[in-house]
Amino acid sequence: MKKPAMMMAALLLGSSALAQQAVAPPAAETFVPTPAAIVSDGIPRVPLSLRDATQPYMEFRSAGFLGWHPAKRSMLVATRFGNSNQIHEVIAPGAARTQLTFEPEPVPNGGVSPGRGDVTLAIKDVGGNENFQFYRVENGQLVLLTDGKSRHQGATWAKDGSFIAYSSNARNGRDSDLYVMDPRDPATARRVIELEGGGWSVADIAPGGKMAVVSRYISVQRVELYRLDLASGVMTPMTADTEAVAYAGAKFAPDGRLFLTSDKGSDFKQLGTWVDGQGFVRLGPPAKWDVQSFEIAPDGKTLAVNSNEAGVSRLRIVDSATGKVLAEPALPAGVIGGLEYSPWGVLGFSHTSAKSPSDAWSYDPASGALARWTRSETGGLNPERNVEPEFVRVKSFDGLEVTGFLYRPDPAKWPGKRPVIISIHGGPEAQFRPGFLGRTNYLINERGVAIFYPNVRGSTGFGKRFVSLDNGPFLRENSVKDIAAYVATLKKDAGLDPERFAVTGGSYGGYMTYGALTLYPKMWRTGLAVVAISDFVTFLENTADYRRDLRRPEYGDERDPKQRAKLKEISPLGRADRIAVPLKVVTGANDPRVPASEADQIVAAVRGRGGTAWHLLAKNEGHGFAKKENQDYQFWTSLMFWDQTLLD
Repeated sequence: MKKPAMMMAALLLGSSALAQQAVAPPAAETFVPTPAAIVSDGIPRVPLSLRDATQPYMEFRSAGFLGWHPAKRSMLVATRFGNSNQIHEVIAPGAARTQLTFEPEPVPNGGVSPGRGDVTLAIKDVGGNENFQFYRVENGQLVLLTDGKSRHQGATWAKDGSFIAYSSNARNGRDSDLYVMDPRDPATARRVIELEGGGWSVADIAPGGKMAVVSRYISVQRVELYRLDLASGVMTPMTADTEAVAYAGAKFAPDGRLFLTSDKGSDFKQLGTWVDGQGFVRLGPPAKWDVQSFEIAPDGKTLAVNSNEAGVSRLRIVDSATGKVLAEPALPAGVIGGLEYSPWGVLGFSHTSAKSPSDAWSYDPASGALARWTRSETGGLNPERNVEPEFVRVKSFDGLEVTGFLYRPDPAKWPGKRPVIISIHGGPEAQFRPGFLGRTNYLINERGVAIFYPNVRGSTGFGKRFVSLDNGPFLRENSVKDIAAYVATLKKDAGLDPERFAVTGGSYGGYMTYGALTLYPKMWRTGLAVVAISDFVTFLENTADYRRDLRRPEYGDERDPKQRAKLKEISPLGRADRIAVPLKVVTGANDPRVPASEADQIVAAVRGRGGTAWHLLAKNEGHGFAKKENQDYQFWTSLMFWDQTLLD
């Protein structure tokens, strides 16, 4: 009522000053609202102009193949149409995605009961805490099947779909016991066996449903196998290796043959069968690269085999008796995951490349036909603009060859020497593989930044010797020295600016970021660490109970005085005074792997000596951000950080 009265008075009195005051519009909002769960400490607000400039790069989607519906002949995928991934159904290649779950939290995994197709299972946690629960999907709602608080993993269906077997730490929050349950009635849940340690899982259930193969993960180099009688709970060892040997992917064929991969007698994971009295028997000629995964055709006569060849996937169909290659589908160069045959013999999988987000595909071995079931959006951008990476080989300080992938901006659009971000993967038992970069494409295409992704020693995919070269506290910093070798080589590149190098990484890659900043402080303009380890001792003492013993073979045992002293010596927190450049730290409050305290203590240390440290915390996230609004805000604040510290 007041505003019209003031306007009328101004007109009657002829007071232009009063009129201007009365009719002036309210000041426009010039900043992006901070998401409710985000704590932005020491970080400038995000201008709307930045959001508008980057918006198309924020709107890409991806779709991950989850499995087949045996009755409908449809496909289940995980994709996002709101703030987080949910389970969707696709009835045919190119058909619309029909949403099945509608949760505020991501639902990253699930599947349909084989044979019957009467139960759709969904798996999710809350706020990234990784205490995964199993649910039955009914009429768009989730029916809780587990206790709602403990950690449940590895739901493995019986061949006839009558029950699942899984691991849970419900007994004490630390040890992974093995259970069975008919998900149609959660009251049927029964603990089959109590076990010690967090690395236990059911690999597969034999035809007939009476016996399962159990895997015990000790480290990336050592995995044991057992047979478990599901009725009596009696478990007997299958493997008895005196040296470190890893076994993976054990699966039963319809005729009872057990297929699996192993690095026994080899530097790489080979495909083979288990023969009682002999153990692992390789199938076909020796592999020169890791067999990443495989699937058995419904008739058991062929296998789909996915190999990891220097980071790029190769899919082959092989004879299950001889290992002879029968076909090799002509897929674009990229990364494949999630293999599963339908009951009618069509293979489903996910595929991603530099020019395509992850999408769900199928391959029909009978006809040789490939079909792309989903075509995920890229925000209206032409994905063909995205550059393919260059494969880079470098000799490290000790002569070891290490490799990586360099994404170089278009030189026609971005002439001259370009700034470089070294982006280090986590794990460390992991590998950067050249898939779709999503938001990072904005940095390359619209900011002219070169991005280099190294695979330092300790990365998977290059053999078991390579993956062991960083084990324990006394070898740990050799992987950081690899980063120095990469940078020394890249600084000689005529297209890269030797004065503008930045380092970033997440989880173990976050430790590597801190390590590079403290070991080689003059090498960098800036650094950005995500969910990162800052002190190995406090990390091991505070990580979730079920993870601690699984991390000690990799990093070291903080209970041993000699190792503890070395862990303290190499921890970046103790040398935070060497961080001489601006730092940004990102963390999730619910992270069970690298607790948020790891971020708090390094931020306090840097600021305590007058350094610059931006700190972004998400109260509803865990080990990395899974919700789109948080991912977007993280990217925008990181872009502002790069603008101020690397691109200025």
